[in-house]
Amino acid sequence: MFHYSLSPAFSDTDALGHINNSRLPIWFENARTPIFKLFNPQLDLTRWPLIVAKIEVTFLAQIYYGQDVEIQTSIDRIGNSSFTVKHALYQGDNLCAQGSAVMVHFDYQSNQPQALSDSQRQALGAHMSN
Repeated sequence: MFHYSLSPAFSDTDALGHINNSRLPIWFENARTPIFKLFNPQLDLTRWPLIVAKIEVTFLAQIYYGQDVEIQTSIDRIGNSSFTVKHALYQGDNLCAQGSAVMVHFDYQSNQPQALSDSQRQALGAHMSN
């Protein structure tokens, strides 16, 4: 499991003083950076091997400015060419949101999904959720 912490910025808030719902997919993407590095250690955009097929966010409680957030990220499923990343967002001890992203190992030259290698499966499997 990976851990990503951040302090919400004032610009992350909406007119009601809560964290704007559009921020969570961005925060979750940032929390996936260690997973990206499993495929592309230098994060070289000219050799990017992944695409997002689907994202979901479920809001469970309000999230506020002025209180740090922790995102726990793990792997939920590994398929032939895709895998599902799971996120849990906490503010203090409160689970405020959950999310997931289906990532596809992708070959941009052939414009098609590419099977995950055994070493990629092993690297992802080390971070499976319980």
